[in-house]
Amino acid sequence: MHFLNKDREMQKKNYQKMLDEILADKENYGKKLLLHSCCAPCSSYVLEYLRGFFRITVFYYNPNITEEPEYHKRVEEQKRLIREWNRREDVGKEAFLIEIIEGDYERELYFERIKGLEACREGGERCFACFLLRLEKTAALGKEEGADYFTTTLTISPLKNAQKINEIGEQLAKEYGISFLPSDFKKKNGYKRSVELSEEYGLYRQDYCGCIFSRMEREEKKRSCEKA
Repeated sequence: MHFLNKDREMQKKNYQKMLDEILADKENYGKKLLLHSCCAPCSSYVLEYLRGFFRITVFYYNPNITEEPEYHKRVEEQKRLIREWNRREDVGKEAFLIEIIEGDYERELYFERIKGLEACREGGERCFACFLLRLEKTAALGKEEGADYFTTTLTISPLKNAQKINEIGEQLAKEYGISFLPSDFKKKNGYKRSVELSEEYGLYRQDYCGCIFSRMEREEKKRSCEKA
């Protein structure tokens, strides 16, 4: 897709301000949001932030997680966190019940989509192709399920390119006919709050996104630090 061309000039947008304006519009209260989640820790703050505005369904679709035991560990942690949120006393009063849909675990499709980009460093074109795959599935499901908006937790990470993620989401919104909820969830101390919530709920955290390439880069950095 043309918007994955990193030479393309992009107009900078304040995605947090755009989100604030949507949340300030009372007509959006109670609308359906399909939220792609990359993992429980990253979703923790986003769920805390948005569960009082939207009827959220979490879509757990992450075929980039290369090792099957790791995938199952992460998805079960996501389900546990949602159960914890749904036990809170404010559900049905100040916040909506959260639902979850687990997507197919399509490792082969992931490797097909990033073919030829294996040597890219983390944060480059391989990651953009991965974002595209996961957001495509989210947009398609959101349209099918009758959601008013779709978005992703990915922008909470300081290591992820929020500009690119939003650009991809906006393009897919046009293609699938469903509104994309802009975000830069790391803003307003969102990432810091996700770390606090992870500690509070004892969430399983890892220091890589889940793909084999990210894990190899982390291990390489650790070895370099040990030698230094």
